[in-house]
Amino acid sequence: MCVQLVMKIGVIGLGYVGIQLAVAFGRRFDTVGFDPDHVKIKAYNSGIDHTGEVTQSQFKLALKAVYTSNINELLDCQIYIVAVPTPVDEQHLPDFGPLLKASETVGQVMAPGAVVVYESTVY
Repeated sequence: MCVQLVMKIGVIGLGYVGIQLAVAFGRRFDTVGFDPDHVKIKAYNSGIDHTGEVTQSQFKLALKAVYTSNINELLDCQIYIVAVPTPVDEQHLPDFGPLLKASETVGQVMAPGAVVVYESTVY
């Protein structure tokens, strides 16, 4: 008997790390790339990455990925990857604002049993 794993991945934060994750996972798994920046989403849906991390051909290979600013698209994901920055101030103290905001977003849509992975870059 063959068991097929069905899963949907949500990537929250589509900066230079998150967009690469969404595109890579989108080659094999249903993937929702979420970012509140509508301009960024429009560019990604046109196959354009202004960070220069993802090429148009890589976007084309990610057939199972969608890019959106609509939080409801994340509702049926089983795995969430939070990929947001953690900038530091002049005293080198971290600003957890982006991390907290992304966590609130995930908390609004996740179901019991969901897996949440945090990938945060410190500047």
